[in-house]
Amino acid sequence: MSTPDETPDKREEALENRIRMLERQLERLAGSVGDEGAAAPSAVPSPKTAPHQLKDYPADDLPEISEEILGWASRNAILPRLATVCFLMVIALVLRAITDSGLVNKLLGSAMGMSYATALMVLGWYKYSRNSLLAPVFATCGGVLISTIVVETHTHFQSLPLVPAYLTLMATGFGMALMSCRFNAFVPISVGVLGMCFAGAAIDYPRPFFPYLALVLYTANVLGYFASQLKRCAWLRWSVLIVTMVMLQLWGVRLGILLSKGEAIPPELAPAWYLPVLAVFFLTFVFLSLLGIVKAGNQKTSRFNFSLPTLNVIWSYALARHVAEAWQMNVKLLGAIGLLGAAGLLGLAFWCARRNIEGAPGTNTFTFAGAALLALSLPAATGAFVMSLPAISLVAITLAIVSRVWENGGVRGTTYLMNIYACLALAFALRGEGPGATDAVNMLSAGLVAVISIYHYQWCRWWPAPANSALFDTIDRKDRSAVLLLLGGLASGFFMIRIGIYQAISFFPAAIQRDAFRCGQSVLINSAAILLILLAYLRRDKEIRNVAILVTIVGATKVFLYDLLGTHGLPLVFSIFSFGMAAAVESLALGKWQHQPANQTQIKEDSGV
Repeated sequence: MSTPDETPDKREEALENRIRMLERQLERLAGSVGDEGAAAPSAVPSPKTAPHQLKDYPADDLPEISEEILGWASRNAILPRLATVCFLMVIALVLRAITDSGLVNKLLGSAMGMSYATALMVLGWYKYSRNSLLAPVFATCGGVLISTIVVETHTHFQSLPLVPAYLTLMATGFGMALMSCRFNAFVPISVGVLGMCFAGAAIDYPRPFFPYLALVLYTANVLGYFASQLKRCAWLRWSVLIVTMVMLQLWGVRLGILLSKGEAIPPELAPAWYLPVLAVFFLTFVFLSLLGIVKAGNQKTSRFNFSLPTLNVIWSYALARHVAEAWQMNVKLLGAIGLLGAAGLLGLAFWCARRNIEGAPGTNTFTFAGAALLALSLPAATGAFVMSLPAISLVAITLAIVSRVWENGGVRGTTYLMNIYACLALAFALRGEGPGATDAVNMLSAGLVAVISIYHYQWCRWWPAPANSALFDTIDRKDRSAVLLLLGGLASGFFMIRIGIYQAISFFPAAIQRDAFRCGQSVLINSAAILLILLAYLRRDKEIRNVAILVTIVGATKVFLYDLLGTHGLPLVFSIFSFGMAAAVESLALGKWQHQPANQTQIKEDSGV
């Protein structure tokens, strides 16, 4: 039996081995019957014998490993290809030796090398037209040689100017891509695009002329899209994307450091070009992802096309803001542009949903990207981080309601993340006891986030997740993750009332303000546990019951590890008393719950465990 880890090729080889073994056994049996009139049944191996158990049989019954290796090498023309590579390398090394010896000057030697590499690519085209097994060898050698010669000629010999060097790399990439499209072969475009990408990054590294390099990388990404239409070329787009992001990030980081220090900017950084180039890449990546989704039709969206918009907005906005702040530009204007971009991405999500294709491919792709850009740009546009969080929660519940119309579970899951982000960001911003964390104005933001998150949780219990959702059907069948919305809403409500407590105790004597504030938070947590367990008991809701138990554990930790060791006086008394009340009420409610007859309980089937 084959194991799940075996590849189809391995299973095919194992099957071939067994067939050959059975043929030899049949031949032996036929010979035995002819000579002796009988055959030994025990000599025939069981058909269920696993391939790894064949070692128990005589060596002459098994196919020789060497024969298998030779057969594989013959099928793939390994030896002819290796021999061809060696001969082509010999010719290239001879040309290099002629150039190094001074028989020809560097420029002529470089021209000879490029002509030789070009001839190899042309010969590779011809071989592909003849369906030759050596075609990939000629194409690969030509592409690798010309990329190497361009880098070496420009960097070490300084005999090839910068612009012709980049143009040569781009022409090579185009030529190899055309070869792949013409003959439906993945090798030429892979070699051409990678050679163009890495050779372009290597020229004058670490101080390349970034605008020219950006043009080469832009071309590589466009060609990478066409390469993805071929089989086995999906990895190429990831490689080119990583190189592009690393090189443009290097450009942005160096530019930001020099701008913040007020130092002179070298010409290769070209500060006036950075933001426009970044904008072009941003729009191009969005367009390429949309084009890939549209061309795929009703097929599943590829991982690259799904991830590209979100990676794109995070990467491009972070770099743009870094340079804008270092350049002392208007960050609010950048935030407003980001809001326009987020609106555009969400508009693309609506457009994808209205295409009347089953599953609405691409909808969650642009919803996720738009939500990420909204979370990044809205605080910059408004200048108030905490006040922007309710808007993110409001957009989340709106998209959740729309996702029910679209019957898209992915968008629904994205709205969970949006609201959870708003709650976590609020908790991070309002932590501690500083002036910003205890400002009365923040009570409004915390209250709105709490109300929207709790309503979002309740809405999820009113409207179950779509039955055909890949997310909820495979990962979260009973929509357990929605309870995080309830926890986030409770945490936001806690911070709202916490600010109210701080404002209220400001009229107390200064000696007890600290203890009163710390113990007041414990009373708030324990009071919330009491309300939750009563609500769970009245509604017979196991999920809310489990949340109440969790809140009680948090209250116990706060009372006995913080208040008891760090406070004293009347505030500590109220803190311990509130936990005792919570424990008593919870014990009474859980006791009655367990002893109530089963026919009188009406527990939701999709509630907690």
